[in-house]
Amino acid sequence: MLIMWRRAGESLLVGDGIEIEVLEAKAHRVKLGIVAPASVAIVRKEARITREENLAAALSADRGMIETLLRRLPGAVPAADTTVTSSKN
Repeated sequence: MLIMWRRAGESLLVGDGIEIEVLEAKAHRVKLGIVAPASVAIVRKEARITREENLAAALSADRGMIETLLRRLPGAVPAADTTVTSSKN
């Protein structure tokens, strides 16, 4: 892990296309500004972890149980028409 000290108004560069600027620093918070290409996804770490946990839980769910729950929903389609798919987005 690289550790750098920066003050408000100072920046650091990551690779050729990412700039991270410290906009504001308080006792327990830091506000960052990030400039990066649109192709670079920027997410909070805890949001990514939650998404991965939710995806893993969804993919490990029992298909029969999902179909049973779907049939119980108001306006549910017949079991033969029920399709459960997974997405890796």
